Amino acid sequence: MSLPDQAPLSSNHSQSSEAVVHRFQTRKDAFWAGIRDAAGAPAMVLFAGMVGFGAMGKTNGLDVWFTGATSMLMFALPGQVVLLEMAITGSSVLAIALAVTLTSTRFITMTVTLFPQLHARDRNYRLYASVHLLAMTAWAISMREFEKIELKHRSSYFVGLGLLCWLITIPGTVLGFYLAGMVPIAVTLGLVFINPLFFLLTFTEVKPWINRIAIGLGFVMGPLFYILDRDTSVLTTGLVAGTIAYLFDRKVLRKKAGLVG
Repeated sequence: MSLPDQAPLSSNHSQSSEAVVHRFQTRKDAFWAGIRDAAGAPAMVLFAGMVGFGAMGKTNGLDVWFTGATSMLMFALPGQVVLLEMAITGSSVLAIALAVTLTSTRFITMTVTLFPQLHARDRNYRLYASVHLLAMTAWAISMREFEKIELKHRSSYFVGLGLLCWLITIPGTVLGFYLAGMVPIAVTLGLVFINPLFFLLTFTEVKPWINRIAIGLGFVMGPLFYILDRDTSVLTTGLVAGTIAYLFDRKVLRKKAGLVG
């Protein structure tokens, strides 16, 4: 009789799951471990970022209900900033929806790389609710930790991790709204960018070198593409840096390791 942890995802996943030491006894243990892992630096960083966003909403004339609702319903700081900027400039609803959608395309790659690592029985309709908890921080930490967690407990760990990260953003946004004007604008903007910086530092701990190469190229190419066209610089940087890193991994690193013929 085969064990649940050996449900086939791919040969690599099967081999890695066999090597995993049983870290959790129950799904409840995995859930609370996710809560604990989120309660440290991830929660503090997200809280700080949302404090900055809440202050931005107040200084730009939005009310606390609208500002707080974006954190609760969107839970995507880059998209929230785009929504805020376009709302205060009077953009149409259609234009705002399109722009926010484009900023959220990163979730496609997060979803297709993270959720296939869950146990087969967890890849069902319930993921439509769990996907709301997917954000840069929760994704990066899960990608790092999943190789140490049994397949059957990965979903519970992710839900615990993502749930606290989501819940902490709401009071952070409200607090930032009411603290607006009490701190310099430079500090407010700095708080907004803490979260992406934490994400980058966390993601560098993921083992494959392709990730570190892509991040390094992004740091170099980002300012150059910003000078050329600031409106498309983030998208262009990600596309070019990611493609170069992928090709370098396929043509050089894997060939050296004997993984590609």
